[in-house]
Amino acid sequence: MPKTTDTSANETIEDTGDSTRGGAGSVQSVDRAVSVLEILARLGEAKVTELAEELGVHKSTAFRILGVLENRGLVEQEGERGKYFLGAGVLRLAGAAAIRLDISQEGAPVCRALAEDTGETANIAVLDGDAAVNIMQARGGAAVTAYNWLGRRTPLHATASGKVLLAHLPRERRDGLLTRSLPRFTEHTLTAAPLRAQLTEALELGYACTAEELEIGLNAVAAPVRAHDGAVIGAIGVSGPAYRMERELLPELAERAAKAAADLSRAMGFAA
Repeated sequence: MPKTTDTSANETIEDTGDSTRGGAGSVQSVDRAVSVLEILARLGEAKVTELAEELGVHKSTAFRILGVLENRGLVEQEGERGKYFLGAGVLRLAGAAAIRLDISQEGAPVCRALAEDTGETANIAVLDGDAAVNIMQARGGAAVTAYNWLGRRTPLHATASGKVLLAHLPRERRDGLLTRSLPRFTEHTLTAAPLRAQLTEALELGYACTAEELEIGLNAVAAPVRAHDGAVIGAIGVSGPAYRMERELLPELAERAAKAAADLSRAMGFAA
């Protein structure tokens, strides 16, 4: 049998294995894709044959990996048969990571100041898929026994920070999340039309509030943090027990959170 036929057959077997073995094949494919990005980062640019040699795979396998990465914008090619190099998609990913690092660094003193000003627990949260994740926390004098929210993923529709992030999502994505069956954590959790109305109000007021919607006895307020281009990249706010953060006090506390958000937004390069 000719050698080309043997190679093709072997390649077909490898393809079938990668797509049907499930976990092992998928992990191997991801590992190879990441390796391609690392090789291009090291070399600057490379041909398919060079990448295949580095990976220890057939040229057609390397070509398919590159095709997927190219479709995602993670690699680009010089002309139709030119060398490959890292694409703009990598910059977008790096930029997103940098923004998260920047908001943590710039937000630390602002978060501490807000906690001291209100006496409650202050947090900075960013969007993490369909949830908000708290990346910074500071406790005020009255919050010595407050819950530790750092690193915790919380639902968008039942938290003040989450509502801020949800309200500022592109309409299509926001509507997609709101059409899901949203869980009710307490009898006060808002869903459907009341939730949509509160998100609209959050856009108009510049802040969002929750009153015992995630946990009984817990209230919170938050305001949006913006990047240099005006895009909302996070939310800063305070949370505390309902007996201290009473409902009638929430608007005033929210204004303080909005001031802190404006300070942090300026630190991130946003000029209102």
